[in-house]
Amino acid sequence: MSYVFINDSWQTSVPLLQACIDGDLLFAKRLLETGCDPNIRDNRGRTGLHLAAARGNVDICCFLHKFGADLLATDYQGNTALHLCGHVDTIQFLVSNGLKIDICAMESHSLLNPDLQNREGVLSSFRTTWQEFVEDLGFWRVLLLLVVIALLSLGIAYYVSGVLPFSASQLELVH
Repeated sequence: MSYVFINDSWQTSVPLLQACIDGDLLFAKRLLETGCDPNIRDNRGRTGLHLAAARGNVDICCFLHKFGADLLATDYQGNTALHLCGHVDTIQFLVSNGLKIDICAMESHSLLNPDLQNREGVLSSFRTTWQEFVEDLGFWRVLLLLVVIALLSLGIAYYVSGVLPFSASQLELVH
């Protein structure tokens, strides 16, 4: 499943998609009124509707729909805007305009798709999710995050075990 991260705004140079990420209703409205394609996509195949729904911006979703945005548009992983949103108002808007909430809509989920239940499918799904995570945060941020997690884990382990490295009491025990 695709997620919208804060730094998605650094990844798009398309003004309408940027307005959908930022929640800039006036700019999005002006772009749509001047003829901007409401179904334009980012590098993952997400439309402005996907991005606005993921951010819970029902007003932008309404304007996109009014100007012809395809509610059934799917990104490159088969997710509609409904798959990405978790905001009640946005869900209500999408459902009231024709998207159906049913288990078939979740066909891309590995637990429900028999093609993804084998070992290779699950690994492939995990690999794709991990690659997207690294793309969103950037390699060096992910590396820094992993180092911080490792150091915190080590610190917690030392604290819980009562063994503190390089402390004066430990040096006395060695002698």
